[in-house]
Amino acid sequence: MVISEKTRTGSLFALTALLLAAVNLRLAVTSIGPVLTEIRAGLGMSATVAGLLTSVPVLCFASIGLAAPRLAQRFSPARVILGGLLLLTAGLAIRPYTGHPAPFLLFSAVALAGIALVNVLLPSIVKDRFPDRVGTVTGLYSVALNIGATTAAAATVPITGAFGDDWRTGLAIWSLAAVVALPPWLLLARSRGAAAGAASPDPAPVRVSRHPVAWALAVYFAMQSTSAYVIIGWLPEIYRDAGLSPSLAGVLFAVTSLLGVPLSFLLSAYAGRLRSQSLIALALGLFGIAGWTGLWASPAAAPWLWAILLGVANAAFPLVLTMIALRGKNPGTVVQLSAFAQSVGYLIAIPSPILVGVLHDWSGGWRLPLGFMVALTIPQIIAGMAAGRDRQI
Repeated sequence: MVISEKTRTGSLFALTALLLAAVNLRLAVTSIGPVLTEIRAGLGMSATVAGLLTSVPVLCFASIGLAAPRLAQRFSPARVILGGLLLLTAGLAIRPYTGHPAPFLLFSAVALAGIALVNVLLPSIVKDRFPDRVGTVTGLYSVALNIGATTAAAATVPITGAFGDDWRTGLAIWSLAAVVALPPWLLLARSRGAAAGAASPDPAPVRVSRHPVAWALAVYFAMQSTSAYVIIGWLPEIYRDAGLSPSLAGVLFAVTSLLGVPLSFLLSAYAGRLRSQSLIALALGLFGIAGWTGLWASPAAAPWLWAILLGVANAAFPLVLTMIALRGKNPGTVVQLSAFAQSVGYLIAIPSPILVGVLHDWSGGWRLPLGFMVALTIPQIIAGMAAGRDRQI
């Protein structure tokens, strides 16, 4: 009974650490947009550099994530996650006070490098500590991620106002959230079981790039990332160009984000109980096709419906995280799968949001880029159904 109580206490502590880390996984990204005008004015940042700033997250997630498996095998996942959170804390705290665009970009990259390491390794912690509750725990930390992202997007401007319209303090304040996440990971990193358990090398190391399921996960991750970044970058403008007010366009965009909070938990918890997640991937893809097609036909005809459909389609993100954890037989393989799927997926996703803007400028409207998004949903469905089959590496 004592052992059982200790086990429950340890699991609760690990879950708390997971959720605190997950809250931080988008703060460095979503806190920028609301005060980008002030950042550009304060640092003398050109539009070109500001555009580069929006591409830094994807580049960091794609490149730094590939180093996570090797680092985890050498130091243990818990210690690498602790290091990632330290990088995030330093980057968030220093970048607002650099006084020049170049070091601002540099310390943004430092923060995002930390996020990339944590991004890749959290699924392996889930697999190691909660092997029978992969879907539920993945859902919980996806909810925490969404809450953190939404809070930073919504609260950065009010916080800036509360500190005398000082955007530097409005950005730096988010480093405190990373500081709060440090103590439990420091304890986990010092704990022999937690630090070393998930770091144990696989009995027979595998190259996940040779397995079709890894490529299916990477393509699915890429397509859902593309959809998410297009929604983040272009949806409000699509609605405004259709004649909707800026405030309504902002609310409709918020709907797509807020739907992710309950859906992340419910879908991941349900998917984790199933042998195959292929039908869920199909259903989410059909929601995406319906949403993009509705925008293509007439954004103003049923704007709330299109926003809701795309918000449901965005639940592909917690689904792919769940599938990554389920497709690996052990935590070591999950680390490799996570690194491969996320890094390759982000690399594949980089051109598409830019292409959407190019297609809009070339055609003078949104029908061509929205038709492109409908077409991209087809490979997403195919890859999702392949990744969702009941098989493991």
